[in-house]
Amino acid sequence: MTKGRTRAKKVSCEDCFFRKNMLCALSCEQPCATFRPDSPEGLRPPQQMRFHFRQERRTQVSWALPTAQEQAALHA
Repeated sequence: MTKGRTRAKKVSCEDCFFRKNMLCALSCEQPCATFRPDSPEGLRPPQQMRFHFRQERRTQVSWALPTAQEQAALHA
């Protein structure tokens, strides 16, 4: 039986898109803040979270002002 999480592969500077395409200007041995994984598709932006709209639960909001007819009825 396998246990919960699997270990992620450690990234190295040699796996970086910029290093493989000779665009890296740094001479460090560990991945820097600009590390981007190299892939056959080229440089891709990081995946963003999806936005989901919530379903409206109320038909009338609690802060709505009374209509003109409702105000007239109050003062009549």
